[in-house]
Order: sequence, then structure tokens, then C-alpha cells
Amino acid sequence: MITTGQKIAIEETKHSRLPGTDLANVKFGRTFSDHMFVMDFADGEWREPRIVPYADLQMSPACLVLHYAQTIFEGLKAYRSADGSVNLFRPQANIARMNKSAHRMCMPHIPEELFMDALLQLVGKDRGWIPGDEEGALYIRPFMYAADEFIGVRTAETYRFIIFTCPVRGYYTEAVKVKIETHYSRAFPGGTGEAKCGGNYAASLYPAKLAHDKGYHQLVWTDGMEHKYIEESGTMNIFLRIGDTLVTPDTDGTILHGVTRDSIIQLARREGIPTEVRRVTVEEVVNALRNGTLKEAFGAGTAATIAHIRSIAHEDREFELPSVEDREYATKLGGMLDDIRRGRAADTFGWMVPVR
Repeated sequence: MITTGQKIAIEETKHSRLPGTDLANVKFGRTFSDHMFVMDFADGEWREPRIVPYADLQMSPACLVLHYAQTIFEGLKAYRSADGSVNLFRPQANIARMNKSAHRMCMPHIPEELFMDALLQLVGKDRGWIPGDEEGALYIRPFMYAADEFIGVRTAETYRFIIFTCPVRGYYTEAVKVKIETHYSRAFPGGTGEAKCGGNYAASLYPAKLAHDKGYHQLVWTDGMEHKYIEESGTMNIFLRIGDTLVTPDTDGTILHGVTRDSIIQLARREGIPTEVRRVTVEEVVNALRNGTLKEAFGAGTAATIAHIRSIAHEDREFELPSVEDREYATKLGGMLDDIRRGRAADTFGWMVPVR
């Protein structure tokens, strides 16, 4: 049995892959750091927290997660400041959100102090993997899955929790084209839309492929009941500047509570930018596109931070937005957020957690 504060066992890799890795040219999600954190849940207890060399997993063909998708994950980043220090961006928010996802998916709660200790020790161990350029960061992927060897639809009795990291640079290299989806749905009231679980993303793959085949980078998801309200943009929360007001859909149970989203809202309000968090109708957005009052649109998420949207398609018409160079809100807020994360501006919100 483990208790909060128990020491994490560490097995260091004997053959680091870092000397042979070109960090200046890594592709997002393709290169992985030397170590990972692993912990197992059995008999009602979390056991054997450990940091070990990054390696493939072994599991039974009957492993429950492979059949019934009882799995959740998170995504956060560590950044290197100009003075060389390394900091995590709002890890407490990701820890809380993962435990909320765990509750929805009938999975065990992860002790917050232990979770944080695992993050700090793992990132500290592999801090050399953070690219040194302006776009570089260390992406951190915690996840948990049902580990029972059993074929039967029920919640598992055993689970495995893993954290691994990967060096990353920019997610998108250009502003994206999106299409408002009015047929397929990502989430429904009473479902798992606000949980960060694998099934949500699996359900999005087919309609996203259809959009890709037509030349779009992402879909703008609408509500699953009427397709009347805007929800998310691809795997990100969406922001729209209509007139001089920054608008983003309210999280009502079908929309993920984005950490980047919340950070942008706090920054915008501090800067005196008129900001509304509310239901946003497709009709309102299309009308704003038609009359030219929709001045900016962007997705917000951990991977891309801010992804500018260059065009929005609805039914048989595609609307071009003003050029990225002319966008005031997204550029300002994205720059301020990046300055805080990279130590160029004071962290008045207390978002950054130092890695010692």
C-alpha cells in the first residue's frame, strides 16, 4: 500500500536516447523522453509508485481496456525559462480534471500530492529533453486504464496509471480551416463530453476524416441534440471575437473544461477585454460571418495553445476571416500567456510550479 508522501522508486535508463535526438526537428507526439512514471491499483490501493525507463507495455489480449475503453488521460506542458529554470503550467488544474474524469469513468482517485510529486520528479529527471527554442516545451501525458484480464462489461478492479513525456514544438504550422459539423456529434447531455476519456476522441475520428478529405483541418462541433449551438473546435475549446467582445461557449456537461481556455478568460478579463461565457448559436456565428462582425476565431488547448482559424465553412459556403496579422485579441492574449509560461512576465496568477 502507498500513502501520500511515500518515496517514489527510481530506475534510471542505462542508455539515454537524448544524445542521438535532434530536438530542433522533433515532430509533435513522435519522440519520447527517457523515463516514465508507473503505478498500479489493486485490492483498493495504489501500489509501487516508480519511475522507470520508457518502454513498451505488455498486456493480455483480454485486458479490459482494449474491449470497453475504460481509460482517461490528461495533457499538460513544462517550459524552460530564459534563466534556465523549468516550470509546469497549472498542473493542479490538470490533476483536478483527471480525478473528475476518473469519477465519471468509475476509476480510482489519484492522490493529488502523489500525482504532483510524480510530475515534478519525472520532469526533473528528463528536463534535458525540453527543446531550447522559442516554441519548445515538454508535453506531459498522464493516463490511466483498466487492467483486468476479463471479458465482461463491468468496471475494472485493477488499473495502471502512467505518465510519460515528449519534447514538442509547434502543433500547427499555419492558421486552420474548419467546418461547422451539423450531422455527426461528439457528445450528448448526460454523456462523457466533459471527461477526458478515450471514447470521446474515438467517436470524433470518422467525421474528422470526412472533413480532412474535403480540405479542412478540424470540425467545429455542435450540440448533439439539435446542432444549434457551438461547442468545441476539433480537440480544442473555441473563442470568437464578435465585434469587440470575446465569446466562448459555456461548459455545460458536454464541453471539456480546458485549462488553456480558463487561462485565456482570466487574462482577457484582467486586460479589460469584454468577455462573455455563454451559449453560442450557429445562427449567430454564421450571421457574424456574413456581416463581417466576426473579426477573430481561434482554438485553445494544451497542444497548440492558440490555433488561429482562417476560415469557417457552413453547409455549402466558406467564409474567410481577417488575416492573422490583423488580429488583436488572439495575438495579445497568446503572447501574454507565453510570456508568463516562459518567465518573461510576472506570474500574478500563481500558475507556474517550479521543477527543482
